[in-house]
Amino acid sequence: MKKMEQIYEGKAKKVYATDDKDCVIVAYKDDATAFNGQKKGTIVGKGIVNNKVSNHFFKLLEENGIPTHFVEQLSDRETAVKKVEIVPVEVIVRNKAAGSFSKRMGIEEGTELKCTIIEYSYKNDALGDPFINSYYVRALGLATDDEMAKIDEYSFKIDDILTKYLKGFKIELIDFKLEFGRFHGNIILADEISPDTCRFWDLETGKKLDKDRFRRDLGDVEDAYREIISRLMGE
Repeated sequence: MKKMEQIYEGKAKKVYATDDKDCVIVAYKDDATAFNGQKKGTIVGKGIVNNKVSNHFFKLLEENGIPTHFVEQLSDRETAVKKVEIVPVEVIVRNKAAGSFSKRMGIEEGTELKCTIIEYSYKNDALGDPFINSYYVRALGLATDDEMAKIDEYSFKIDDILTKYLKGFKIELIDFKLEFGRFHGNIILADEISPDTCRFWDLETGKKLDKDRFRRDLGDVEDAYREIISRLMGE
């Protein structure tokens, strides 16, 4: 597969065209942003961790019946993925109260929820990724009802798979963000699953092992990212 011109650059990744019309190459950066780009910085080695951890999770999910965009890891920072049309609906899966949910609902972080929550945001940086519901999705034509039903089904299944898997490494999955895309008419998991997009807490101490250490100036940011890849992959 031949890497060609850059076709996109986001806050955390660059995307390159290839000589295969169905594939692109994603390159993970060390750039870090928070609060819709208002806070910016660098987390040394973040791109390597996010690339490897995401691919590790994608392979696990594929083995358990979740179709993903993963094709092949090319290097520490680059991965070939299927070229999808991203559904402009970010999915947040919440197992415990944390982050914006705690602030919005006035509930202490770490509070057990009566059930797992799925919420949606409209994927639009200029608007600050506003909170939406299924009626917004339908009214704005962001996805069909069938597509959203499949997204919900996959999201709950992903949560179940990852929650059980991570407990084996003494990691609690508090909440996480997912993005999905259309590939040859089918919905598949895309983007990444990493310390950038998940809240990982140490199961015994509650220590945050994710991007919250950057968002909240908690320190030891690089160490937290390395802790995740060390526990999961022994690196």
